[in-house]
Amino acid sequence: MFDFFGSIGSMIMTPLYYGVSGIILLWHRLFSQVMDPDSGWTWALSIVGLTITIRALLIPLFVKQINASRNMQLIQPQLTELRKKYGHDRERFAQEQMKLFQESGTNPFSSCLPILIQMPIFFALFRVIERAAREGAAGAKGFLTPEDAESLQNAAWMGGKIADTFMSSDHLETKIIAMVMVIIMSATQFFTQKQLMAKNMPPEALNGPFAQQQKMLLYILPIVFAVSGVAFPLGVLVYWTVSNLWTMGQQFWVIRANPAPGTPAFAAKQERDRKKGKQPEVDPSTLIGGNSEPKPPTRKQPKSQSREQRRKNQGGSNNSSPEK
Repeated sequence: MFDFFGSIGSMIMTPLYYGVSGIILLWHRLFSQVMDPDSGWTWALSIVGLTITIRALLIPLFVKQINASRNMQLIQPQLTELRKKYGHDRERFAQEQMKLFQESGTNPFSSCLPILIQMPIFFALFRVIERAAREGAAGAKGFLTPEDAESLQNAAWMGGKIADTFMSSDHLETKIIAMVMVIIMSATQFFTQKQLMAKNMPPEALNGPFAQQQKMLLYILPIVFAVSGVAFPLGVLVYWTVSNLWTMGQQFWVIRANPAPGTPAFAAKQERDRKKGKQPEVDPSTLIGGNSEPKPPTRKQPKSQSREQRRKNQGGSNNSSPEK
């Protein structure tokens, strides 16, 4: 049975080994035109190039993630009402919740797509660097030649080897660099999630179950990365840190350009639009049933009058009219 699952895992990961190593080698050949091919900086910048390539390919999924997160925030009031109404009946609540998701076009699992897709790539990169670090030329995977694997194994970067980890290295420089990278990786993970919750979540969404999950991830994920990061080679730490920085910058731009209604980011955008003389966006909370037309102003109904009062008013208006 273990052989069966091992063969399945190999079928999934082998194409990723070739994809990851191929992208790294393309960037490595490019940087080698102006830098030493065996330099740690050449390999580090090649991993940065891999990160940029992967994140650029994931932009459509990132947009889906932002839209899914935005929709989840906007339907929090409806979810709260459903929970109050059907909280005693889990089956009915699940049915109504699924119906609300379908009507609003919300997929709660879309927010996990980018990180789920990145994880196999992350493990493939980890395996490619780890094998090269441990076995040298014999550990070449994917498109890496034995010469490439040996170059990667011995590449020195900022006083340490790019294939070494905090746990495996005996060099103080490597341990310091690894710990600094782990701290930066964990901090960027924390501030990215904090940015989303502080600026792009309406007040009513901060108290729902979705917000509670986000708060848990806010503190759990950085701890997980900090604990596991000591076992990552420096090259893998470069990939994940640059990926977090990309996510933080991309999320900042999306929140600034297209914030969720009713959030601090939305109010800030309206203020910027007013200063630029643009027409502020209409808050969807003022729309009818999600349509694009705002609610019409409420008209005052005339007071009820008796028949005699109406006769007097009509007589007064006739007497006040000018004679021809």
